[in-house]
Amino acid sequence: MQLIIQAGGVLQCVYSETLPLEAFGRLKIRRASHVEPTPDGRWTADLSPLGGPSLGPFDRRSTALAAEHTWLETCWLNVAESQRPLPELAESAESAESADTSGPASA
Repeated sequence: MQLIIQAGGVLQCVYSETLPLEAFGRLKIRRASHVEPTPDGRWTADLSPLGGPSLGPFDRRSTALAAEHTWLETCWLNVAESQRPLPELAESAESAESADTSGPASA
């Protein structure tokens, strides 16, 4: 799991339950993408909520989820903060999510 520490101590990451993120402060979890089936039973990862592409189609949902996670960490999380789009996202438990914490960055 990658954590980006922004100026002012705000953390940003692709949501995971690897670490107890609530320990860093108040969480703000927002939808980053949609992994959905196609009419023919394949899978796509739609990253348009972050201004990204639609990936796929993939034969397996797990492959779409892996591609989604790779794109989020490579093309969204690891770009300069000034170049990172600010998503207006709804919460969801079904797809990848981004998490910001507003507390100080101390472990």
